[in-house]
Amino acid sequence: MMSTNMYTLLTSNFECQQTMQDIKIGQKIKQVLNGEEYYAFIPSKFPPKKLGQFPPDIIKKNDEATRLLGKLDGITKLLPDSDFFILMYLRKDAASSSQIEGTMATMVDAIEAEVQTSENIPDDVDDILHYIKALNYGMDKIAKQDIPFSLRFIRDLHKQLMQSARATHFSNPGEFRTSQNWIGGTKPSNSKFVPPPPIEMNTALKDLEEFINKNDTIPTVIKAGLIHSQFELIHPFLDGNGRTGRMIITFYLWQEKYLEKPVLFLSSYFKRNQNLYYKRLEDYHEGNVDKWINFFLDGVIEIANEAINIVSEITQIREKDMKKVESLGKRSAESVMLVLTKLYGQPIVNSAVIQSWTGYSREGTNRLIKKMIDLRILSKKDRDKTYGQSYIYKDYIKIFTERD
Repeated sequence: MMSTNMYTLLTSNFECQQTMQDIKIGQKIKQVLNGEEYYAFIPSKFPPKKLGQFPPDIIKKNDEATRLLGKLDGITKLLPDSDFFILMYLRKDAASSSQIEGTMATMVDAIEAEVQTSENIPDDVDDILHYIKALNYGMDKIAKQDIPFSLRFIRDLHKQLMQSARATHFSNPGEFRTSQNWIGGTKPSNSKFVPPPPIEMNTALKDLEEFINKNDTIPTVIKAGLIHSQFELIHPFLDGNGRTGRMIITFYLWQEKYLEKPVLFLSSYFKRNQNLYYKRLEDYHEGNVDKWINFFLDGVIEIANEAINIVSEITQIREKDMKKVESLGKRSAESVMLVLTKLYGQPIVNSAVIQSWTGYSREGTNRLIKKMIDLRILSKKDRDKTYGQSYIYKDYIKIFTERD
């Protein structure tokens, strides 16, 4: 009798559908585990030989995506507070990426949770906060060049994402799985997709790590897309694969010096096109790499253009609100400017937060808040609330949220 810890591989009578380029990403192979049969996707040696042979339309689109990344990187440097811009985009990406996985909490909920300005914050905002924690961890490690872009780095990101997280249902965040997982359905035999079993998974991960660090001729932006799709195919964790996989896109581009700052985050694009996102990843599994890369490059172009426009809108709102502040007397202008500058990083506050920023008394803080309301910089977040009121820099937050 077969051991319950063993499975038998039987090659099925079919392989993944080939594209005109005949790129074989892998094939579905029959597995037997605990007496139950199912088909798991076993990746081919990665990268396949023809993977770098892209048609002229994709190369042209890659050139446009690369040009816009350079433009975004350059224009972001002109912001006097680019770190606040990055912080807001971290929150935006964290919310979108978590929402793809079913989280209902929003970017605004996350901003409130960071300074506890509300008692009515959804429990699943924890997913977003852990994602932000993981992004910050990755940014710190790459900036300091503490560890190379490696499987260890990916495990560390996952650990930050899942350690003590609300949805953690296993005891080994940051560790690659040692059992079979699946996507959709209640078990492998009725699931939508079954990633490789652990042995094949580890082989595929080693191939991916070599690919990430290999000096090849594949254009860098396209390579970032291939890293993401191959990682999602391997699905090396029991949970958190999608969020981890979306993080490594930006970190790879940053490590490769295509971005001087991590200013490109694609999760909002994937969320807006969620069904197509999943379909294009399926196309990739089937060897139709061009469809996935076209979709990915469209996302880079759309989000880079969007971020460029957001930088312009931030500049306009800064100029408009600073003119309002300049109309005040010198002493008032100094205190309002102090708060206004900090609002670019924390655009939802309460009186306790502003008091901590200024060192003012409660009465002085309340007068300052009223002044900023009169200037139409701040507004009450919950107009019907008498006590424990929060205040929101609405025009600024709208810049980041109106497209979603």
